[in-house]
Amino acid sequence: MNPILDALSRGLRDLFQLRVLWIVIWPIVLATMAWLVLGVIFWDTFSGWIATGLTGIGIQNWLEGVEPRWVAYSIQATAHLILFVPLVFITALVITSLFAMPALIRLVEIDYPVRDRHIGSNGGSLGGSLKNSLIAIGVFTGIWFLTSPLWLVGVGALVPFMAATYLNQRLFRYDALSEHTNPEEMKTLIKTYRSSWWALGFLTGLIQFVPILNLFAPVLTGLTFIHFGLARLSELRNLTAVKNNLNAS
Repeated sequence: MNPILDALSRGLRDLFQLRVLWIVIWPIVLATMAWLVLGVIFWDTFSGWIATGLTGIGIQNWLEGVEPRWVAYSIQATAHLILFVPLVFITALVITSLFAMPALIRLVEIDYPVRDRHIGSNGGSLGGSLKNSLIAIGVFTGIWFLTSPLWLVGVGALVPFMAATYLNQRLFRYDALSEHTNPEEMKTLIKTYRSSWWALGFLTGLIQFVPILNLFAPVLTGLTFIHFGLARLSELRNLTAVKNNLNAS
């Protein structure tokens, strides 16, 4: 089977284990509660941003003249929801990446011979994971805000999918490898399989746009990246062992 599809299928298999269900639930619940609280506290600020955005694309002035008023209010409420939902899922992704990945790694690593973690120092750390997350969020946020006026124009509709692809591959490839690789192995695996990481990011990013299924997206993304990363690490170490044996003989 194609390694990318194999990783995705293994992630789907693990997703519905009982011990994974709590990991599925709590990042989404925590992210939702956090943004509900922030939404109440900073309602005027968020509303101002939305009004500015609607003005920028020429909708706000039109809304002010719409009758009946409930139509205008409904459109404005929808704009708030469009802002709120991505913020929840982005936050859930980051929470999963930073805090849930160790538990998911312990679940997955039993399938691979790299589980002993005995080679060198780890390629990553909590500090490295946090730095990686900040970079990913910064780039993603820049793409999101700079391109949002283009989403309804031709190929601009593809931008949210590409932004989700970038965020997923940047967030999860690091954490999937960090507990088992040394720095050189991590660099090799990221460089060698760069296109595969992006493909994984795209496939898991699509799921984030499917209602109901997107509730499972953060954990499924984590599981898929771990399976792919540990499988490739196992192959790399096997190849290295073969080369060392040949050189020694």
